[in-house]
This record gives sequence, structure tokens and C-alpha cells, in this order.
Amino acid sequence: MCNINLRAMLVKTFSAAVFGIEAVPVTIEVEVTRGVRYMLVGLPDAAVKESQQRIESAFRAVGLHWPGRQVIINMAPADIRKEGSSYDLPLAVGILAAAETVNGNRLDGLLLTGELSLDGAVKPVRGVLPMALQARASGFRGIMVPAENAQEAAVVEGLDVFGVTSLGEVLDYLRGEKQLTPLTVDLHTLFSREGNIYDIDFADVRGQETVKRALEVAVAGSHNAIMVGPPGSGKTMLARRLPGILPPMTLEEALETTRIHSVAGKTDSHLALMTRRPFRSPHHTSSDIAMVGGGSVPQPGEISLANNGVLFLDELPEFRRSVLEVLRQPLEDRIITIARARLSCDFPASFMLIASMNPCPCGFHNHPEKECTCAPGMVQRYLSRISGPLLDRIDIHIEVVPVNYANLAATTPAESSSEVRERVVRAREIQTVRFAGIDGIHCNAQMTSAMIRRHCHLDETGGRLLRAAMEMRGLSGRAYDRILKVSRTIADLDESETICPDHISEAINYRSLDREGWAG
Repeated sequence: MCNINLRAMLVKTFSAAVFGIEAVPVTIEVEVTRGVRYMLVGLPDAAVKESQQRIESAFRAVGLHWPGRQVIINMAPADIRKEGSSYDLPLAVGILAAAETVNGNRLDGLLLTGELSLDGAVKPVRGVLPMALQARASGFRGIMVPAENAQEAAVVEGLDVFGVTSLGEVLDYLRGEKQLTPLTVDLHTLFSREGNIYDIDFADVRGQETVKRALEVAVAGSHNAIMVGPPGSGKTMLARRLPGILPPMTLEEALETTRIHSVAGKTDSHLALMTRRPFRSPHHTSSDIAMVGGGSVPQPGEISLANNGVLFLDELPEFRRSVLEVLRQPLEDRIITIARARLSCDFPASFMLIASMNPCPCGFHNHPEKECTCAPGMVQRYLSRISGPLLDRIDIHIEVVPVNYANLAATTPAESSSEVRERVVRAREIQTVRFAGIDGIHCNAQMTSAMIRRHCHLDETGGRLLRAAMEMRGLSGRAYDRILKVSRTIADLDESETICPDHISEAINYRSLDREGWAG
């Protein structure tokens, strides 16, 4: 789509601007006329304006010179901000074609992106996957990208992807001295080879069978969970193994996850697609913006980087209150909207929240062997750092106790992640059938109150058991719906159409923090 006949000395090349996880086509119009000025218009930011120095040096590196005439460049549409260094390559090629140094006809139908270094090398940029998707949607036949981004772009079917390493290589292609071979990726082979490979396994965890079962239930219904236990009891070790028991990602989930990480510049150049579910564990000193995303041009935060995976918040009460409160809306809507004066971006935020905490400041409240040294009331104050509305969105509360020597020294093989995953996948398939045709509802944790009444019927025995538990153990009213949701998931794991008293009993035991007197 390079048109040198549109007007004398006027050339158009094409690139793309990324907003959120979407890309917008950008037309770069270059005119070389009589004069000596250089003008770049169309709302470029400082990084785009600085491209002149990088391009001029790259020209010298390949034995060319900056045109000794007036260069006027317009980046259209002119009402959206152009940011970053990804426009270097299309700007450079446009200038050379407008100056008639090279013939731009071979760029017909190509979208270009890439940063130029001073020696003419083409360096990787962010957001290549959204650009490739937009190129296909806009009817381009191909996209020319830095070689390190080529694997990422090649997952888009129906689009020729050319990876280049230097401006000299691009010039050889334009002069007809070199042919570029499109890169292809076999997605089916990639999924089957790497989709379910994780470096860590549930079999590494000794003991903690009760906690493992609770986490299996949490994953089967996509329930948020919090683990409460003393230091060294294995909370973090267990949480890090959760992605291995989640169902394998679908192609749509993998593309969405890769797009988010591409925009954030966190993709692996050696992998075409993220086939493993993400696990994000931000430090408790993280800011609000680091958690939800933001910036003058919004970038994804931790909750979006954890999309389709796990967000693990270790030592939950140590996070600032404001950071925890921003999680409330994404936990419900599974999307985060970042609004700025010029634009508004939506980022997906469908994640499982897994949190851990000590039971008190010293860490030994309710410990079977060690005595808690906290003063009266400190345990309750420590727990109150987590607001009721946030705790209300956590379905499962698990007490984690230290593992004794007999379990640590046991040589009996523990159950592997793959065995647990098989049960989880079967439970998720039941839920997929149950919620077929309902937008935004895919698992039990997402059920509304009306759906709970429809799908969580209790027999007389189960109803009496739940009433007795709420009265005798002092369970809060908000625990009622949570218990029904979790019991529905437990029944799905047992492949039972009805919720039995055993399922209700197990779900009740997963509401530790709702018990009266738990915090002293």
C-alpha cells in the first residue's frame, strides 16, 4: 500500500497505534519538497519526535544520507496521540521512498513497525500482536516487524509476517536484492507441546491434604480463596502450583492473554503464544496504579496481567487499604476501565484471587504448639485491615496448619497436578453445559442470586444442616450464598446432580473467618 504516484514526491506507509489491547491503523504521509526544514505533525510525542536522530544515524550506518531537502511528515489520524519508538521503521522507509532513494512498490499491502538503533538494527517493540490482528482486520496482506517480535505476530493466521533484523535488510528487500520468507507457526503443535507443561507440581507438597482439597474445589469453580496460617506452613508453595491444576487455556484465552502481555512488553521473544496460565504475585508495597493499570496512555496492571490465571496476594493485610479496595469492582465485573481525559481503555481482568495471611501479627494465633504473643484485640485489628466488602468476595477460607515430621519424611508419592487437573476439567465441563448461552457466566463462582436459587437446591437434611451451622457457628448472612456456590462445585467434582449433606458440610468448613470467636 505504498503509493508514490499519488502526488510527486509523496509517499504513504502504514503502521499502527496501540490503545489498551486494541490497535488503530496509522497512515504516515511523507512529502519531500524543495527547502531545508523537517516537520513532523499528527500529535507525535517526544519519543516519536526524537526518531529523526535515530533515523539519520541509521541511514549513515547503511551508507545513505538524510535527504538534503524539506521533509514534511503527517501521521494520520491526526487527532490521536502517537507514542513510542515503534514508528521509526515506517518513517525511515517513507522518507527513503519519498526521496526516490528506493522504490516503495514492494511495500504494497504491508504494515510496518519497529524501533531503529543508531547502527541500523531493528529493535523489538511492544504491542505487536494487537498490530498484527489489526493489520489482518484492515485488509493488509502482511506485516513487517522486528525479528524478535516475529513469533508473536505469526500466530495471526491469514497474514504474512516478515521478521527483519536491520534497516539494511529492509533496503535489500525494497531493491529486489533479497527475498523475505513469511514466518509460520503451527498453533496446534504448539498447544499440544507446551500447553500443560509446568515446572512445579502438586506432588512436591507433602501433607496438607485438606488444603489441597480446598484449592481443588476453588479451582474447579473459579472461587476466590484465602489461606490463613503461620509462617512456613506452605501457603506460598501451594499457591504457586495452582496454574498447573487449572484447565488448559483455549486458543481464545491464549490470544487474549498474549495480547495483554504484548502491550505490557512482557512476552517471551522465543514463544509465539502464551500457552500457560499466568501467575502474578505483586509485592505488598505495590501501588494502586501498579495493581489496576494506568499512565498517561493506560498500560495493563497486575490484575490484567493475571487475566485467565491466578493473582496471588501474599500477606494480604500488609497491602495498603486503597490497593485492596480497587480490587472490588474487577472481582465482580472481570474487566477494568482506565479513563483518561483523551481516551478510555478497557482491560480484561478475569482472574482467580488467591490470598494468604498470617492469623495475627506474630503469626501463631491458633497454632497447635506455639503460643501467640499478641496483646488482646490485636488479632481482630489485624484481620480488620481487610474490609468486609473485599472479604465478601472471597468464597473459600482455609486454615493452614504446619506439616508434622511424619508427613515431611513420608516417601509415599503424593497426587500429581495432572491427576487433580483431570477432575477439575470434568467439573468445568459440567458448568460449561449448565451455563451454556448465558453471557459472562462460565463457572459456579459467577452465579447470580437467581442462578443460585435455580441450581443449588437443598434437600431437607441439607437445609437443616446449613441452618444449624449458621446458628451454632455464628456464620454471617453473607456466607449463605458462598456456601451454596461452593457446595455446588463440590457436587460437580463428585459428578452429582444434587447437592448432598456431605457437600454442604464440606462447604461450611471453608468459611473459617466467618466463625464467631475465630479472632479471639
